[in-house]
Amino acid sequence: MRVTTPEPPARRHASPFSRLRAAADRVPTKWFAAIGTGLFLAATAAFGGLATAAAEPVPELEVGETHIGPLYALSVDRAFLFDELAEAGAYPAEGQRVLALRITVENVWTSPEGFSGMRETLSVAVPGAELTSMARIDDATTNPRLQPGVPAELAVAWLVPDDALAGGDEVTVTVSDPTLRTGQAVTSGQWWDDPVPSARVTLPVEYRPGDE
Repeated sequence: MRVTTPEPPARRHASPFSRLRAAADRVPTKWFAAIGTGLFLAATAAFGGLATAAAEPVPELEVGETHIGPLYALSVDRAFLFDELAEAGAYPAEGQRVLALRITVENVWTSPEGFSGMRETLSVAVPGAELTSMARIDDATTNPRLQPGVPAELAVAWLVPDDALAGGDEVTVTVSDPTLRTGQAVTSGQWWDDPVPSARVTLPVEYRPGDE
């Protein structure tokens, strides 16, 4: 009798900006293949297992040290916690405060870049943090376009839960390098995305009450 083997199934007050300035001044076949892979893994495990490739560590920066990426050269200088910072375009709701980083930044690309580029570049290790805006410290221009080769001091602001940070806590900031994309076929233009963490800096948070 002929036996037919079934086929396997197919395999998805005072201005907060003045406080910022003053404070600063103060101080990443199929079955056979699968069977072969399984035998290899079993044999490897019997002889001590697979060595896990160590992830490349993200370099640590000193406070104020400059990281030069494909879009920005920037340093993170200070971290402040405010009850409000309307001058930077940050409007906390009830239960929120504002975490503001004072940074020095220069656009090293060939075209002006703005807030979208900063979204791809900076992040903070604070649960619930929402990057909301940035502003020049010298004239309080909100979400400015940064011209190539022109350094600027900015306040970059996140809305954070009001119990997430307190004065004296430390915050870790990740600086990422995005990739320039050029549109083809149905898209056009250029944009930055796919940020890869390239550096980290940890610094203390300075709380500035509304009357300071």
